[in-house]
Amino acid sequence: MNDVVLAAVLGALGGIVLTVLLLLARRLARGSADLGSDAERAALQALHQASLAAPHLRAGLAGPDVVKAARHLRVLLGSAAVAIVGDDDAVSFDGPSDGLEAAAMRIAGQVRASGRRQVFRSPGGRSDDLEGVGAPIVVDGQVVGAVVAFASPVGAALVRAAQEVADWCAAQVELGSLDASRTQLAEAELRSLRAQISPHFIYNALTAIASFIHTDPMRARDLVLEFADFTRYSFRRQGEFTTLAEELGSIHSFLELERARFGERLRVTLQIAPETLATVIPFLSVQPLVENAVRHGIEPGEGGGEIRIVSRDDGTHTELTVEDDGVGMDPDGLRATLTAADDGLHVGLRNVDTRLRQLYGPDGGLVVETNTGAGTLVRMRVPKSQPQHDPDND
Repeated sequence: MNDVVLAAVLGALGGIVLTVLLLLARRLARGSADLGSDAERAALQALHQASLAAPHLRAGLAGPDVVKAARHLRVLLGSAAVAIVGDDDAVSFDGPSDGLEAAAMRIAGQVRASGRRQVFRSPGGRSDDLEGVGAPIVVDGQVVGAVVAFASPVGAALVRAAQEVADWCAAQVELGSLDASRTQLAEAELRSLRAQISPHFIYNALTAIASFIHTDPMRARDLVLEFADFTRYSFRRQGEFTTLAEELGSIHSFLELERARFGERLRVTLQIAPETLATVIPFLSVQPLVENAVRHGIEPGEGGGEIRIVSRDDGTHTELTVEDDGVGMDPDGLRATLTAADDGLHVGLRNVDTRLRQLYGPDGGLVVETNTGAGTLVRMRVPKSQPQHDPDND
């Protein structure tokens, strides 16, 4: 959970910084009349160039777009040429070359060896000869690359600026690594959900199917097809997102298999607004809520119960609720369970809540209303517009 919290905090900080940069860039685009002094305009120009360079560094110093970052950093530094050299000697260069790429690699090698910034003066001492300054990019205490700038001559201001830019590049690489870690964590949570579905549900479903083989072969055949549809969806490999319509199809198969076990003891009501069916949702985010309602709400009670699944258009969001009138849960006990590292109970709820908060922020998690003997209602709200989470391109 510490990794989740750290990733969420740093992600939020990164979002705040990006927002500030975008606001400043927008102000810059309106013209220079209201930007204040020359120093203020220069600062805004620097922030603007940094905001343009940042996305191209998130994939690491060997990423395909690092050369675009070098272009913006050259403007930022006001130098004749800039090179970003990774620890694998990948060189992203911007500016007139004239053999400077090879010089950049030599400078980067010496910077890596010393772990400190290095200044390389013109051997001829002429003021019109290009000179170089290299500064280390340090991530987790290790030099992973260098920023090399060329100018004629290299002044004290450029030496300091090169080090600041190298430190800023290191921060972008670290943020990119955290984004990758957060993605890996989300995938691990999804694998955990799949593992949780497997042992409990599959055994019960196959037992229910077997019970109809001799008494009602056609019903057994239909249940086998439902089981195939459910497992095909649950264990698919592509994408972390789906549509509400596709998830509801899997839920239908799940509930048909559960009805084979419970008979009339399990009643289901669906109230789905048609305009919400195309909503993009995290894969396996609603189905675990339904399974939780059956397993912890309806199954423990002697008389069975009803599950209500509702979706409605809430303007900018789609609101989904899964409610049961079963045995309910103690609110304090549920709260402790949801924050526990791994207690084997309500793992579906906990994983869904964690994934929603990772995707939509600290206020984007599940809302659970329950009490002992009073049933349980679980609510989630998903933004209707999520172009970055297109399930077809995920």
